[in-house]
Amino acid sequence: MSEQSLLTRPSELVGTERRTLPYGIAYAHSAAVIGLCLFASVVPSPLYRSYALRWHFSPLTLTLIFATYAFGVLAALLLAGRVSDQVGRRPVLLASLATLMMSSLLYIAADATPWLFVARGVQGIATGAAISTASAALLDLHARRDPVSVGLTNGVASATGLGVGSLVSSALVQADVAPRVLPYVVVLVLLAIALAGAYWMPEPVLERSRFRLTPQRPRVPAGIRRAFLLAGLATLSSWSIAGLFFSIGAQLPDELFHTTNVILGAIAGVLLGLGGAISQLLFHRTSPWLGASAGSIGLAAGVVLIVVATAAGSGAAFVLGILLGGFGFGVAFLGGLRQLVVVIPPEHRAAVMAAFYVVAYASLSLPAVIAGLVVTHLGLDTTFEIFGSIVAGIALVVAAEAWRTRPVLVPARAIPSTRTDDPIARSGRQPR
Repeated sequence: MSEQSLLTRPSELVGTERRTLPYGIAYAHSAAVIGLCLFASVVPSPLYRSYALRWHFSPLTLTLIFATYAFGVLAALLLAGRVSDQVGRRPVLLASLATLMMSSLLYIAADATPWLFVARGVQGIATGAAISTASAALLDLHARRDPVSVGLTNGVASATGLGVGSLVSSALVQADVAPRVLPYVVVLVLLAIALAGAYWMPEPVLERSRFRLTPQRPRVPAGIRRAFLLAGLATLSSWSIAGLFFSIGAQLPDELFHTTNVILGAIAGVLLGLGGAISQLLFHRTSPWLGASAGSIGLAAGVVLIVVATAAGSGAAFVLGILLGGFGFGVAFLGGLRQLVVVIPPEHRAAVMAAFYVVAYASLSLPAVIAGLVVTHLGLDTTFEIFGSIVAGIALVVAAEAWRTRPVLVPARAIPSTRTDDPIARSGRQPR
């Protein structure tokens, strides 16, 4: 992000040649774009079973299709993360939203498995460009340029998009009215509205240059590597379980509830996403160390309950575990991210956040691919027991490490003083 874009208020950026949205509405629109991108990303999930039956592919193929999206996002973040700093936010948003519309058309036209790989890859690349640009626009358009507030907005928008996308898509598929077409038509309409909004947005980047595709190297300065490790582990534990549910996890509710109802099949994704969004709104004022610690304990407890429910065949315990895990996922992720954001030097913010999102989307894709390999040999229940135990263990490590970062109160009598006539020393207060 250019220095000029950070120093100039959005209200001062509105050009005289065209009318633009007020910066408050433009800020909300940028958040909506992030939510819509995540909404669109999970629309295919309730259809995977239909695709697998229609074109006879295995669970491994399904997870590879899912992972193609995540790798596309990673490629866009690494290769095109700085493009909006060069050519402006609006052109990149317009191009990425138009490309997302193209991916929906590819899904509609799909008549064989390779089409899904192509559509998923195009969607991933467009999503990576849109999310990185909209995230930068959020910071540009925020009245105080507060990265913590912007992080909360980003997190809530992302989790809400995941939950609402799962609910809407599964409901449309369950209605059984052109199920492989109608969900993507809905996404097309929403993307068209977002495209129109992007056209009317103010352009925060004043000093623009020619387009150059320069890879953005993720880098973490030595002084903040502990905070980055904590945020990375929190992301690994939360996003990996989300990746499992959005790829092969839809089969679990089928076995537990003994039904083929698509909405029940998507219940995990719905509750995980919406629970994460609600928990972030409720507990965003919690101290970052406490949020990361308590949230990780909640996530671990939820995942363990899911594993127990899977082994016992209990639908009620499964739903309770998803609710608990969803709330833990939201609070732990936000707490870890807030601990990281406040210690990043401004000159390293882009590189560190690029590294953070590499960890996030690798956590979303790689465990899902590995699970696709394992489930073929061990079955769905055993796969979730193994991966759930690993995720719970990582979450407990995050909880312990976050607890160690809590502030320690120094007793007044323990403060050394070399002067008995010092009024501060006599009062027992620590000098500021």
